[in-house]
Amino acid sequence: MSKKKISNEDQLETVENALSKTEHYIEENQKSLTIIVLAIAIIVGGYLGYKRFVVVPKENEALTQMWMAEQYFARDSFNLALNGDGNYLGFLDIIDEYSITKSANLANYYSGISYLHLGQYEKAIEYLKKFESDDKMLAPVAFGAIGDAYMELNNTSEAAGFYKRAADEYVNNFTTPLYLMKLGFVYEQTGKYEDALEVYQKIEKDFPNSTEGKQIEKYITRAELMISK
Repeated sequence: MSKKKISNEDQLETVENALSKTEHYIEENQKSLTIIVLAIAIIVGGYLGYKRFVVVPKENEALTQMWMAEQYFARDSFNLALNGDGNYLGFLDIIDEYSITKSANLANYYSGISYLHLGQYEKAIEYLKKFESDDKMLAPVAFGAIGDAYMELNNTSEAAGFYKRAADEYVNNFTTPLYLMKLGFVYEQTGKYEDALEVYQKIEKDFPNSTEGKQIEKYITRAELMISK
């Protein structure tokens, strides 16, 4: 018998042994495996049922309730937007009563911006930090608003950090140069003129057609003058 034939027979025997062991394992653990499969099915079914019969109805209800709060927000009636008018819920109520919904998450954003306008900066930071989004406009604006709140609290270090996050989150021609400019102002206020110059030059180079880019030359000149003193 050739070595090749012996080798093939050995491989076949190995495969057969492996199959036998697998079958034996399944036979010995059939009850446990059945329980695991049923548990997975129950978990998946429960999740789908929860989404269909709990989350979706709650989401629709929250959207209906939040509509008026959004109208008040658009009119700069921030207290009514936050607390409601007696007939419709405010953003704070939406957060409490519909916490499992996307609307509640968005209500965190609205609440944070409302508190920012009302001068309650700690609360603005609290709610804006709860807001989670991958929206290319809202996410940077939320970070930038946190930066604004920290600036009002004279916490320039935290403000700079959030302006940088706002600028870097989703690079675009609108929010990025806006928050780079604010970052530059923070650097100037704290005497970091070289950092400010670097930021302004980035605006000039990467966003020349933005509102900030069209007027950036004077800020570059100012930073250079401060450096040369």
